[in-house]
Amino acid sequence: MKTVVRDVMTSRVVWVTKDAPYKEVAARLRENGVSAFPVLDDEGKVIGVVSEADLLTKEALDGGYDGMPGMITGLLRRKEQGKARGITAADLMTHPAVTISPDAAVENAARLMYKSKIERLPVVDADGRLTGIITRADVLSVFDRSDDELRAEITGDVLLGDFLVDPAAIMVTVSNGVVTLTGVPENNELGHEIVQRVRHVQGVVAVRDRLSYFSPEG
Repeated sequence: MKTVVRDVMTSRVVWVTKDAPYKEVAARLRENGVSAFPVLDDEGKVIGVVSEADLLTKEALDGGYDGMPGMITGLLRRKEQGKARGITAADLMTHPAVTISPDAAVENAARLMYKSKIERLPVVDADGRLTGIITRADVLSVFDRSDDELRAEITGDVLLGDFLVDPAAIMVTVSNGVVTLTGVPENNELGHEIVQRVRHVQGVVAVRDRLSYFSPEG
């Protein structure tokens, strides 16, 4: 069974409006013990994300640009300069926000976090309205599945359900999320397909392919 974002996300989310002043944003980050949260427009749609890093830009450059060495000033990107002058969440936020659907697979959330180098994703509905948030810890929760649960899915859903293979023909053992497959598949192509499919079962840490393949005729 595939775990989707709505299964592991947090539905009670801390957020701010686009007009929230700098001091309020900083205070709410501190009070709620989070490193970032979504910024919403007047219709409740996610338009950006404001983080501690965004606020630190202003703190680090608070002395202004005139007193800074020319070389450092030249290295600052334009958006960083804008954030340093910002006074509201809309000024400070990173936009557009990287978001995900509640119906997306957890693997998609993991790939998006990895690719975007972020720790959390706002979860939005079809209209772009905030419904929750998913973090790296939420994504990793799929690895909490027991070995018995993984083995049951592989033998029942994968071997028998997807490939119509008698589970007695291929032995499945699971230890700490590592799956070992032994036995003789009907043909080499089927064996490789089974291994690839098992790799994508949620909660599987790794797959050891110990299947006996047929040698090519030569």
